[in-house]
Amino acid sequence: MTMVLCWGGLLVLAALSRALGSLQHSEEPSVPDEWVLLHVVQGHIGAGNYSYLRLNHEGRIILYMQSLKGDADLYVSDKTLRPNFDTYKLQSTTCGQDVVIVPGDFVRPVGIGIYGHPSYMESEFEMRVFYDQTAHTEEEVEKNSYSSNETPGQSQHSQGPEDVMEEEESILWTILIGILKIILEILF
Repeated sequence: MTMVLCWGGLLVLAALSRALGSLQHSEEPSVPDEWVLLHVVQGHIGAGNYSYLRLNHEGRIILYMQSLKGDADLYVSDKTLRPNFDTYKLQSTTCGQDVVIVPGDFVRPVGIGIYGHPSYMESEFEMRVFYDQTAHTEEEVEKNSYSSNETPGQSQHSQGPEDVMEEEESILWTILIGILKIILEILF
């Protein structure tokens, strides 16, 4: 019986590994046609260290960073050019893909901090910087479409496709981690 559980556990681990690998290695971001690629930045960062970049482009900017090796995290601020995990306005600290949307009203230059997670001796990353052309048009439409009982800043939020995808991915991770915990408890 123990041998069957071990083999069953190994098969499930192999399937999980394959599924997680396919999720993590989708390096090409699927982006809307309205996004214009401005820059592609590649680099390496040591464990516990920061690398800093400066964003001068105006408008709504999307920072899409993929950890190719290790785990690089993203911290953004319009108050300091050297943001870190103590001083930042926006962050993304996932394993794999990190995305931060820098609003058009952030004061330029914007500081970008890339942190090498200490779990890895070195992290390798690629960051794509996109300009969202729709942001300017959307702002004009919002200004002109307020009803009499709505004031600026009180628009209703509906869940877009990106929100749904993030929620589905989060549920998938929760399920996979739960299964892995059960398998590990059985094996050990």
